Amino acid sequence: MSVEVGSQAPDFTLNDYNKEQVTLSSFQGKKSVLLVFYPFAFSGICQGELCQVRDELATYDNADVQVIGVSVDTPFSLKAWAEQQGYQFPLLSDFWPHGEVAKTYGVFNDAAGLANRGTFLIDASGVVRYAEVNQPGEARDQEAWKKAVAAL
Repeated sequence: MSVEVGSQAPDFTLNDYNKEQVTLSSFQGKKSVLLVFYPFAFSGICQGELCQVRDELATYDNADVQVIGVSVDTPFSLKAWAEQQGYQFPLLSDFWPHGEVAKTYGVFNDAAGLANRGTFLIDASGVVRYAEVNQPGEARDQEAWKKAVAAL
């Protein structure tokens, strides 16, 4: 069961690609957070989705929304990918314990050992305002995210 709209977002701390800890609750009272789970760095659909986020980052910045990507990749591969693609938002490693945060959010795919495409918009008080889970191979429609951001 994935995290539902209206519920408190489960808190977590993960390392980013510089091996610095990022804690979800540290944004409370300051910014909303768009949490984007994706299967793997360097994969086609994921790269397309995150490049669109990169190209439209001002939309989120202007709304005081911090975009955070999460996958089961190691920090090393995330750093290489972020540098290659010019991502200016944190990519967090849910590598070990493997997929623990994805499991908490109900988006871990046990059979494949990866995070499904879960998207969660969490407001500044820590409440989930938008939640969507897409299956592997199913690209997301980011217009729905933008509508949710505009409605905050």
